[in-house]
Order: sequence, then C-alpha cells, then structure tokens
Amino acid sequence: MITILSAIAALLAIACFFVEFRRDLMMLQQNSYRNERYSRWLRASQDTTSAMRLVSGAVVLASMSTLSVPVVSMSLIAFVSAVNVIILVRRRYKKPLVMTNRAWRIFSVMLILAVVIVVSTGIVGWKYGKGFEYAAVASLCVFCFSHLFSMSANWLLKPVEKHINNGYYKDAERILRSMPDLKIIGVTGSYGKTSTKHYLNRILSEHFDVMMTPGSYNTTMGVIRTVREYLKPYNEVFIVEMGAKQIGDIKEICDLVHPSVGIVTAVGEQHLESFKSIENVQRTKFELIDSLPSDGGLAVINDDFPYVANRPVSNVECVRYAVSNPGNAGYVATDITYTPAGTQFTVRTPQGASLEFSTRLVGECNVSNLLAAVIVAMRLGVPEDKIRYAVGQIEQVEHRLNMKRTPGGVTIIDDAFNSNPTGSSMALDVLAMMTQGRRIVVTPGMIELGDRQEELNRNFGQKIAASADIAIVVGEYNREAIVDGINESKEKDASSAIEVHTVPTFLDSQSLLGSILRPGDTVLYENDLPDTFK
Repeated sequence: MITILSAIAALLAIACFFVEFRRDLMMLQQNSYRNERYSRWLRASQDTTSAMRLVSGAVVLASMSTLSVPVVSMSLIAFVSAVNVIILVRRRYKKPLVMTNRAWRIFSVMLILAVVIVVSTGIVGWKYGKGFEYAAVASLCVFCFSHLFSMSANWLLKPVEKHINNGYYKDAERILRSMPDLKIIGVTGSYGKTSTKHYLNRILSEHFDVMMTPGSYNTTMGVIRTVREYLKPYNEVFIVEMGAKQIGDIKEICDLVHPSVGIVTAVGEQHLESFKSIENVQRTKFELIDSLPSDGGLAVINDDFPYVANRPVSNVECVRYAVSNPGNAGYVATDITYTPAGTQFTVRTPQGASLEFSTRLVGECNVSNLLAAVIVAMRLGVPEDKIRYAVGQIEQVEHRLNMKRTPGGVTIIDDAFNSNPTGSSMALDVLAMMTQGRRIVVTPGMIELGDRQEELNRNFGQKIAASADIAIVVGEYNREAIVDGINESKEKDASSAIEVHTVPTFLDSQSLLGSILRPGDTVLYENDLPDTFK
C-alpha cells in the first residue's frame, strides 16, 4: 500500500514539475531566451518566492524529516503536487508558449537534467528500500527550483543555438546578395515603427512589389526568418522593422540587411530597465542612420522628439519631419482636422507645396507615422495620386489607436499594444475629443520605464483625470501611482468629477464595463500588460 502511495506521489510530483517547466519556458521565451532578462523578470515578479513554491518547499523539508513515516510524507507530496498541477493547468495566458524547434531543444534538456536528478536520487533511495519516496521528494524539489533548469538548459545550448543561428544568418545573407536591386528600408523608433511600417507598405504597394517583416518580427532572428521564408526574388522593396532592447540590437540587423533608407519615428522613454538612460535609447535607434550608405542613402527622422531633433546627422542625406515641432523640419503636417470619418491634414514640403490628404486613421501619432511613409514614397517616385489614394484606404493597425463602434452605440478605441508616455498622452487627447457620451479609460499603466516608472505613471494618472470621466485601473503593478496622479489632479481642480475603479484583472474590468456602459460612451483600452507582468 505504501509503495503504491509513494509511486502515485512521485508521478504527481513529476507531473508538477513537467507543467511548471512549460510555464518557465514560456516566460523565458517572452524574455527573448536571454537569461539576464529572465533573471530580471524573476526578481521583479518574485516568482521564485511564490506561494506555490514556498508551500512546496515546506512540504519537501517536512517530507525529508518524516520519511520514516512515509504515509504522511507521501500524502503531503501527492496533495501539494496535485493542487499545483490543477492550478497550473487552469491558468490562461495572453501569449502562450510557442513550441518552436528551439523551445523543444530547451525543454528536452530541462527534462533530461530533471530525470537525471530524480532517477539518481531514486537509485540512492532504492538502497534503503525507499526509491519512490526519494524520487517523489526530488521531483517536488525540482519544481521548487525549476527556474534553474530553464536557465541551465538555455546556457548549455548556447553553442548549439549559435551554430544553428549562424547557418540561418548565412542563408539569409545569400538570399539578400542574390537580390542586388532590392531597395531595403529600415524603420525603428521607441514607438510608431510598426504602424509606420504598415502604412509605408500600403502606399508603396501601389507602385512596387513590396515585402515587409510580418507581425513583430523585429529582431535579428525575426528578420532572418522573414528573408528565408517570405522574401521572393521578384520583390522590389523590403521594409524591415527594427526593434531593440539593448545597445547593438539594431546595428546587428543593419549588418545583415544593409538598408539604404532609414526612418526613425521616435526616441522616448521606453525599455529604460534595459537601456538605463534615454541617451542609450537615442544611440541605439540611430544605429540605423549610422549604417546608411553615404552614397544614395536617405535618413527620414521625426523632429517632434527632442532626442531626435538634437541628434545631428552628417553621414547621409537627412530629411526631417514634424507635426508639433516644425522648427527645422522640411516636411510638416498642418491643418489637422478630425471628423467622424477619420482625419484630414495637409503636408507642407520643403519646396513650399501643400498636399492635402484624408485618412480613416485618428490621432496625431498616426498623422506623424503617415507623414514619414508619405515622404519615403515621394522620394522613391510613387506618383502623388497613388499616395493620396493609398493614404485614404489605409486600415487601422490592430491594437494601435484602432477605433470601432459596437452595435450598442459604444465607441471603442483600442490602443492596447505597448503603451508609452507619448503614445498614451496622444490616445487620451483623442479620448478627450469624444464628447457625445462618457469617456472611459481602461488601463494597467505603462511598464519597462526603469527608475521613472512611478513618476511617469503618476503623470499618466494626471492626464487621465483631465481627459476621462471614468478610469478603470487594472492590476496592482501601477495602481498606486496612477490613482495618486488622478487624486492629485482632483485636488487641484475641484470641478473634476472623474470616477476611479480599481480591479484585479482585465476580466473584472470587462464585467464592470458591462454593468455601466451606455450608448454614446467611448472606451479607451490603453495598454495590456504581457504575462511577464501579471
């Protein structure tokens, strides 16, 4: 009877660390398979000291001291392991684990390491007639320290991954060398790069055969995958979105694709936890401009941002554009008018011409992103009528100030992707212009802002108080800072009557909305934290 109980306990404990290994791998994947980022997430999330691990650790210690009474120790392990498995299996994630070949390799090594420990411990225990008992204790111990297995497996596989990635890199280089006439355009920026990429793709497609990096394939490996799997010999233009979380990331992409046109949409306070300073953000974004060829290269940069405007460019022809800071900009968007159908604006060129455009998009940030795309299209020789037609047909990019109206008469502004101080302020400006009904903002705040996290989210709260009638703050991560900012504004402005609700989860916010929404209301969804910030 004891042997059966011990075997069941061991199997449940194995199932426990097996399921947890998948969750650990998911978080490692969301941290770009970089142990240093994963370690930062562990410290910030306190996942290593979660209630599940602490209770399991206590059970391990209790079981080790009560192995002489195996019915007690094995019952404890079986119970805790079963509870852990149920909790882990029932969890739902916004961005679930994708079992790529690399993920399978890491997972396999994690399991091999765990099996070696569990089996070795079981063999030792077998000498004392307690093989299953020892294996059960070891398995639950593996669960408690599962993070070490994911990081160890990732570290052990570094030479393998480097060899594999080098092969992919060389293959992508070969493909690009075989297309010498391909016009390659790099797009980067703290924010706005994905939207600009989509807008540019739509406009240039009126005149060229265009390929762009899909989704958020904005890392070196994402670009390599695009080149190897999507780029065709007949493509004439390749638009490459370039993301970065540390110095050198963009240079690495440029060394592969060698762009001749570079767009910098913004330099702002984002990913400060890894960059440490906005000067490092500037340096990294301008790695794109520094890589452009002096003969025939073109830099298109957004002077609305101080850390773009103050960065001199002397290695290549530079065109500056702006919406709110026209100073030294050659191209300026003026006469911006919002209508129920979208936005109308005028582009003033360096030659003094004025070009009028209409778009379905809303928000100053979208006008700015469109302006960059229009400039590049004009410089590549796309006829003005084709540019104007494409601008009018551009669809809103999902989760980036995307506006739609429900059958119940509620307007939804979806700006849930990757909120930042500038973008969130622009989104709130759009919300503030909606005067038909109540203005409601649903947000968990902004992340990855380093030492300025609290300050910028407090400022965000102050802006919410000036722009919305109802604020629903989701989660605990930025709750105190946002609510403090709202309350500070209410104290300064006695007429402010904004309602503030705090809810633990996005699902709770939806339940609350369902009970308070009326026809004519407008709801802004500003940011949606990834699972690593849950």
